[in-house]
Amino acid sequence: MKPINVGLLGIGTVGGGTFTVLKRNAEEISRRAGRPITITAVADKNLALAREVTGGGVRLTDDAFSVVADPEIDIVVELIGGYGVAKELVLKAIENGKHIVTANKALLAVHGNEIFAAAQKKGVMVAFEAAVAGGIPIIKALREGLSANRIDWIAGIINGTTNFILSEMRDKGLSFAEVLKEAQALGYAEADPTFDIEGVDAAHKATIMSAIAFGIPMQFDKAYIEGITKLDATDIVYAEQLGYRIKLLGIARRREQGVELRVHPTLIPEKRLIANVEGAMNAVLVQGDAVGATLYYGKGAGAEPTASAVIADLVDVTRLHTSDPEHRVPHLAFQPDQVRDVPVLPIEDVVTSYYLRMRVDDKPGVLADITRILADSSISIEAMLQKEAVEGESQTDIIMLTHQTVERNANAAIAKIEALTVVSGKVTKLRMESL
Repeated sequence: MKPINVGLLGIGTVGGGTFTVLKRNAEEISRRAGRPITITAVADKNLALAREVTGGGVRLTDDAFSVVADPEIDIVVELIGGYGVAKELVLKAIENGKHIVTANKALLAVHGNEIFAAAQKKGVMVAFEAAVAGGIPIIKALREGLSANRIDWIAGIINGTTNFILSEMRDKGLSFAEVLKEAQALGYAEADPTFDIEGVDAAHKATIMSAIAFGIPMQFDKAYIEGITKLDATDIVYAEQLGYRIKLLGIARRREQGVELRVHPTLIPEKRLIANVEGAMNAVLVQGDAVGATLYYGKGAGAEPTASAVIADLVDVTRLHTSDPEHRVPHLAFQPDQVRDVPVLPIEDVVTSYYLRMRVDDKPGVLADITRILADSSISIEAMLQKEAVEGESQTDIIMLTHQTVERNANAAIAKIEALTVVSGKVTKLRMESL
């Protein structure tokens, strides 16, 4: 049978992995897809690298637009990244009737609604398994495997860089700055790690998962995003003493009033499987009403793990290449006319539990003042840790874990606690999830 011709845009880490795995496992992949899948054109600004990776057996160009315009190309694989030229290329390829496979979570989280609408109109597919959690097939699970379920919530460790940093801070007792340098030296963190450590990368992925889980449009601009840069190693130690681990979680939760969409450092009970995901690994926990909790674990980045997801999409698109567009799996799991514009709740309306750490004068009556303020805000305490003052010091730390409350109430109570003369500086507040 005639091969499916693929145009590859970008032959960096993932592009190189995709070319290598597709060539190595060509026979197996062809048996699954029903016909050969062949990369016939590669576009990259670095032609020397492209020649080195491909061996020169395909058409090489530094003009990506010539690939998306090529009438012989059936599927365009976009691995350039970013919002700029990648968006132009994807939309032009769709206009030219090409199917799209992409690993570009930023592009989809920000411009996905426009891209899916264009693809729907043109009758082509946009596949993006590699955009979330690398080699873990979480998109397939949410979109197809769990389609009988009403998804209640998703919580994911979906950024390997931050998980590596938090694991090292816990294991070695080092500061954030020290571990970041180590992560950069080992290649886990970029020279400019902002998107990772500030939670933006995780928020892109959480946005995509929320859209598929709840049948809502991409709403990245409504996500609450808080990274790990201000996390103190002291809190990792205290959390451990209380039976918790701190992870950067991407959370999407269905509520009556709307959807919670948030990324932030989170305390998780250490007995949960997801709390024990260490190093640069990823894991996503999905709660469905019929199936209960399901956990997906694996490598969230890297050349071949991500290539695994890219090629799985190529196989899917190849199988459905000639099918009626009306009978394909919808991009966001729900039929396009059934996608609902449900509001994303502001962080002040989120309901969760809290870890509070405060530096206080070591004298009688302090604890009573603090607990009174919490009680007045209808916040009850689940657990508490009061450290003994170091000899010669007049202050100590109090750590409290609260039961669930609305964030707005927690913030109001914290403001009153910070106003007490016996409390020094700011109260450290971290959110907790029992999962």
